[in-house]
Amino acid sequence: MTPIRLMRSFATVGGWTLFSRLLGFVRDVLMARFLGAGTVADAFFVAFSLPNMFRRFFAEGAFNAAFVPMFTKRLESSKTEAEDFARDAFWLMASFLIVFSVAAMAAMPLLVWAMAAGFGTGERFELAVVFGRIAFPYILFVSLMALISGMLNATGRFIAAAAAPALLNVAFIAALLLGARQGWPIGLTLSSAVPVAGVLQLAAVWWALRRAGFRLRFRRPRLTPELKRLLIIAAPAILAGGVVQVNLIVGRQVASFTENAISWLSYADRLYQLPLGVVGIAVGVVLLPELSRRLRAGEEAGARDALSRGMEFALALTVPSAVALVVIAQPIVSVLFERGAFGRMDAVNTALALAIYGAGLPAFVLHKVLQPLYFAREDTRSPFRYALNSMVVNAVVAVGLMPVIGFVAAALGTTLAGWTMVWQLWHGSRPMGPAARPDARFRDRIWRIALSAAAMGVALWLLAAALEPMLYGPGRALALLALVLGGTVVYFGLGIAIGAFRPADLRAAMRRGSG
Repeated sequence: MTPIRLMRSFATVGGWTLFSRLLGFVRDVLMARFLGAGTVADAFFVAFSLPNMFRRFFAEGAFNAAFVPMFTKRLESSKTEAEDFARDAFWLMASFLIVFSVAAMAAMPLLVWAMAAGFGTGERFELAVVFGRIAFPYILFVSLMALISGMLNATGRFIAAAAAPALLNVAFIAALLLGARQGWPIGLTLSSAVPVAGVLQLAAVWWALRRAGFRLRFRRPRLTPELKRLLIIAAPAILAGGVVQVNLIVGRQVASFTENAISWLSYADRLYQLPLGVVGIAVGVVLLPELSRRLRAGEEAGARDALSRGMEFALALTVPSAVALVVIAQPIVSVLFERGAFGRMDAVNTALALAIYGAGLPAFVLHKVLQPLYFAREDTRSPFRYALNSMVVNAVVAVGLMPVIGFVAAALGTTLAGWTMVWQLWHGSRPMGPAARPDARFRDRIWRIALSAAAMGVALWLLAAALEPMLYGPGRALALLALVLGGTVVYFGLGIAIGAFRPADLRAAMRRGSG
């Protein structure tokens, strides 16, 4: 893949992810209006986090980290060999997840307690158990979707895999509007929409895979020698995924002891996930198969260029996003969510969590960019060790500071753990040689990006002060739009003027190339 096509692939995945996240904003606005930040909201967010937690544990963050490089290697030799390997992996994963889902639904009270012991045994706990049993089968469909998405990405077909997550938000929006209109209980309605969305997502990528010429016809699950090797490689990544989820559990546990805190953290999480998804996930998805191909072919210079362009693309969009989330967190949360069941104190507390998450956003994105350096070399052990260290940082900060600063200790722990993980990934990549070091163009541009973002932050602070009466009164949506547009003009205007990025690079990235 040439640099032009690489950047174009970043933009393709990022564009579809942006569309999905914008639908997610609509979803979150509706949830804030109809669900608010009370008992039912806390219960639903815990219930929905369970299948998502295990999805990242088994599929996206672990299994695929080992599956994609192995599938890519076989695809370059023989499409038939790659298809047989994927077919065995698919049906082995499906059989395991069916058994696991049944067991988890039976043990749902224990899982809810592990996620939110602060719920006690009252209404929040009982609702979370009911919602969790309804929503949990989602893990089966979304994990199989993730495996198929890995196949599509390895063949250079990014659109279907990037677009499928939007179907979850479509299902949620439809459920919220229909439930509100019909007077259905919103918590039960949303929980029921989760597995429906999973079926839609799996169907979308299945259809795309068939168009790509692959068939995954049923085969009795079997543990072949290739799958044994896959599991051996995946095991450290699965354990690393487990460590990441322990961090999530620690945060939820800390928040569960404060009424409504899980909801505040969840709404803040949704906001910082927009740039993380659009940039970090997009770059990570494209880089893993690309680095695997380059390194296997011995193209060290090509691998270095891919990594450098990925980091440049990621930080050019992430650094200003982080600055904005810190500087104007309150106006963002207030305009988007403060209505209906979501009150002023909910907005204040959500904004506080958002600003802390925003400070960690570059770390969360760099984590997605640097991790493929290891996975492309089939090294899943090092990220596991680093994740353990980050888990300790998260637990010490979140639990240790909870009595002092309350629920925001959970957000602070997440942010500091993110920066700890990035430092370890960066330091650990030094023995990999020049392919793991950014090139001269990146080093020349990164300080210009930082300077442009700092100037934008000052401009946002001044604009927010000038627009304050509008931001918290009539016309607040237009005021926020003016604030965002003003910051965008300052950032890109100054960035172009001092050479942080060039319009010619963007035009070249969007042009079709060969490779």
